[in-house]
Amino acid sequence: MQTLFRAKCFRRLAIPGSVRVLHKDYRTVPPQNFTNYESMKQEFKLEIPEYFNFAKDVLDQWTNMEKAGKRPSNPAFWWINGNGEEVRWSFEELGSLSRKFANILTEACALQRGDRVIVILPKIPEWWLANVACLRTGTVLIPGTTQLTQKDILYRLQSSKAKCIITNEVLASAVDAVASKCENLHSKLIVSQKPKDGWGNLKEMIKHASDNHTCVNTKHDEMMAIYFTSGTSGSPKMTGHSHSSFGLGLSVNGRFWLDLTPSDVIWNTSDTGWAKSAWSSVFSPWIQGACVFAHYLPRFEPTSIFQTLSKFPITVFCSAPTAYRMLIQSDMTSSTVFHCIIFYSQFNHTIDHTLPPKKVGKNGCLGSHFMMLECYKFKSLKHCVSAGEPINPEVTEQWRKRTGLDIYEGYGQTETVLICGNFKGMKIKPGSMGKPSPAFDVKILDVNGNVLPPGQEGDIGIQVLPNRPFGLFTHYVDNPTKTASTLRGNFYITGDRGYMDEDGYFWFVARSDDIILSSGYRIGPFEVESALTEHPAVAEAAVVSSPDPIRGEVVKAFIVLTPDYKSCDQEQLKKEIQEHVKKTTAPYKYPRKVEFIQELPKTISGKIKRNELRKKEWETI
Repeated sequence: MQTLFRAKCFRRLAIPGSVRVLHKDYRTVPPQNFTNYESMKQEFKLEIPEYFNFAKDVLDQWTNMEKAGKRPSNPAFWWINGNGEEVRWSFEELGSLSRKFANILTEACALQRGDRVIVILPKIPEWWLANVACLRTGTVLIPGTTQLTQKDILYRLQSSKAKCIITNEVLASAVDAVASKCENLHSKLIVSQKPKDGWGNLKEMIKHASDNHTCVNTKHDEMMAIYFTSGTSGSPKMTGHSHSSFGLGLSVNGRFWLDLTPSDVIWNTSDTGWAKSAWSSVFSPWIQGACVFAHYLPRFEPTSIFQTLSKFPITVFCSAPTAYRMLIQSDMTSSTVFHCIIFYSQFNHTIDHTLPPKKVGKNGCLGSHFMMLECYKFKSLKHCVSAGEPINPEVTEQWRKRTGLDIYEGYGQTETVLICGNFKGMKIKPGSMGKPSPAFDVKILDVNGNVLPPGQEGDIGIQVLPNRPFGLFTHYVDNPTKTASTLRGNFYITGDRGYMDEDGYFWFVARSDDIILSSGYRIGPFEVESALTEHPAVAEAAVVSSPDPIRGEVVKAFIVLTPDYKSCDQEQLKKEIQEHVKKTTAPYKYPRKVEFIQELPKTISGKIKRNELRKKEWETI
């Protein structure tokens, strides 16, 4: 099988005026918590106690370390917004405030252990307090993104049977509109400067609450949280996690993939509604005693990202592949004034200050006349990671050329902790998900559950028998049929297709239902999409199967064009893009059909809904 490609030469990603900074003296950052991949696998052993609660057994222990002077002066939590406001909490302050919040849940809201609490808040400090308060009370946290519609909120309230909801004034009206249809809902808390009828005002309540609270003694396998999946292939499922599956299981993320210490400051840009925030904004950093940094941005804005990384001592940056692509593409100034971005790690890199030219050539390469106006200096940044969807090899290559730092891709699901990852100290193969994390025994399987040899494509599975790994979800809540369907022999089936190469690296091909079968060939959309996005005309692309009377089905590409190409001859551009894909990857994979569209259908979390595009194609026959 042909592996994912790498671009032969550097090309800016389709936005005129994109900056170029090349590090001639590229050097890797050594790991802090392990020596190499093999030692990491050998060293990872975790005892699972009968009782475990993250607030008591981890956060409160870091408070004790602080008091004893055994932890650096780094804050536990550091929050800013665009209005100059800033919040810093030590672990002791986090503990005190979360105990006040816990008392509100148990006293004012009359919640009991096991009751479910939906939290729909943006990146504001109260979101973190709600997470810890639910841990302390044994109530089950159900996070939701602030992009949820009234219909989405109703679905989640009814499906989860939540007794309490916590949100802000933006969504309070939507909650009120559906509350009468939710028989289990009896408590509503709002984060607002103004009172609202029928709602408890959390800001006022915390002022008067006591911080004298005793953490419940939860069992390690007791339900801790429910995460709704993103719904790329159907209605969102309720994924149940125990106190140990994330509270202990995510130690593999924090210790090895993120490679955090108490001196580190990590900024994860994930939305608060998804499990990735639990991964990198709560459990993984605080297991390691690191500082969680948060910036409340109403929308993703590259300039704000650059300024924040420049101004604050952020050592670890975690973001989605789409975000990295936007950062690379960003035209940060007008067409005549450009920025130069200089990234410093702890090494003294030699930098080629290459800036946009007066003219861009036909092949998209840059000329030789440059102008510098302003430089951002990322003095603290030393580690960049990405997860949530496959990252285009071209993005990782260009990020490294601009920053001198690799992007360490990780692969996991709402149902799991890190399944595979690229770890410090190991060779990175662009486009690969890396090697299995110490938490799991990962294999490529055939339809009968047999392990396939290197090079053969199959289903990505995790061994769960005879011993079930603790970093795995407990079940799909109220859906035993779906839970049972994930098992094949001794393995949990992820629903993703991939293969392992001779060196033990895993490669993502597609979601199982996204595979295209054309003239006997099996084609995964990711490689085709990667080839498409290398073309300067392509801002975004999604590839699905489309019916064909001769081949059964063929590859069809839905493409969002970059602004500069929207006025071009559409038919000629289609042919040019098709030829580009033929030259970039195996010719049989090129899209025989191409359609230009304004935007791609996406889930609330930003993942492409290929099933929706595919359904429209096949509904026409």
